[in-house]
Amino acid sequence: MFKLPQLPYAFDALEPYIDTMTMEIHYTKHHQGYVNNLNKALEAYPALQQKSLHELLTGLDALPADIRTAVRNNAGGDANHSMFWTIMQKNGGGQPKGQVAQQINKTFGSFEAMQEQFNNTAKTVFGSGWAWLSVGKDGKLVISSTPNQDTPVSAGNMSPILGLDVWEHAYYLKYQNKRPDYINSWWHVINWDQVEENYRTVIE
Repeated sequence: MFKLPQLPYAFDALEPYIDTMTMEIHYTKHHQGYVNNLNKALEAYPALQQKSLHELLTGLDALPADIRTAVRNNAGGDANHSMFWTIMQKNGGGQPKGQVAQQINKTFGSFEAMQEQFNNTAKTVFGSGWAWLSVGKDGKLVISSTPNQDTPVSAGNMSPILGLDVWEHAYYLKYQNKRPDYINSWWHVINWDQVEENYRTVIE
């Protein structure tokens, strides 16, 4: 059965950019809810309980029709949030370094150009969803968005290394309807060492 991964910092660690109450509710209620609902969806399918989140999300079409949507939503929610927590940290931010920084400059021209494109993508997600920086099959970086809890993993041709949750539950208590303010603040907590590790894992 799937379990909620441990949060790598305290609920108040990302203040003032992400407030304590939002972190606690987001982690203990929303993420836990995805884990619970995924386990419930898989109750009647013991063989599927042995699969990883990645295997479930890359094999959605092969799942039984009666649980396919539930697995898509909740395995996606679990996978997305499990990454989201790790790519943030106390006293984070700044600019990327290492191989991912080189690839950002190569693909987008500069970190600032990538950041602007990413921000625009995050701002224009309609309703609930995510903005992503992923590595494509060709090894190049690509910025995209997905609705709801969908993930680039399910497309089969992209491996996300950085993702931003733009569901209202991720920011509404502090930022209300001002999503752009939340997006701008989020850059101050990014764990670029983890993003670099994510990138290296994909390309190596």
